[in-house]
Amino acid sequence: MRYGIFGDVHSNREAFQKVIEEYKKEDIANFICVGDIVGYGADPHWCIEEVQKLNAEIVCGNHDLASAGCFGTEYFNYAAREAVRWTQGILTDGEKEFLGSLHLVINEKDFSVVHGSLDRPYFFYYIIDEKSAYRCFRNMEKKNLCFVGHSHVPVVFSMGNDGIKYTYRNLIELKKDVKYIVNVGSVGQPRDGNPSAAFSIYDSDRMTVEIKRVDYDIESAANKILKAGLPEFLGHRLLEGR
Repeated sequence: MRYGIFGDVHSNREAFQKVIEEYKKEDIANFICVGDIVGYGADPHWCIEEVQKLNAEIVCGNHDLASAGCFGTEYFNYAAREAVRWTQGILTDGEKEFLGSLHLVINEKDFSVVHGSLDRPYFFYYIIDEKSAYRCFRNMEKKNLCFVGHSHVPVVFSMGNDGIKYTYRNLIELKKDVKYIVNVGSVGQPRDGNPSAAFSIYDSDRMTVEIKRVDYDIESAANKILKAGLPEFLGHRLLEGR
């Protein structure tokens, strides 16, 4: 079975539209979103609607919960707080209810999905090094695969007999005796120096995970952010992928 696994859309219509177009070229059986449909960008309504159209399974991100009024923003930076405030002001009650109803963790037969880490998911810890990866690995129990987002950087951590390693390779062949944490990157706000939208495909038959990239109209997305009155930084950073 082939899964389309993506996340951190962050209300970026232009990026998400291109990703959806790319997925249509693939034989995808199920879609899964690792969270943060909204926040930062200027098109939360459209992005929520399109995720729902995909009939995707979705875990909640911290921006999703904050925009629904279910999570505090005291640890958010200024731009993120302003984006949450703006998003809260335009979301419908139904959209807020939808975002607030999302689960923190999804457990499939052979993999788990969480926005930040399986280590106390509600705290939305980042997995950025071997130490933070280990805390997630030890909560994977009998599963060997976990998909995450949150850091906006596509990277794969693995834990086998030779310890914890990580790679930024785009195609990973999964081994049965190794555990993996796959960060699928960000559709709407990449932060790895590559401004192209990131998304992934997991093939459970071939036991592969592929991280893919697609270019989109970044200037249009950035201009929308500026016209909406959101912090200018949120538009400018899209051009640099940071």
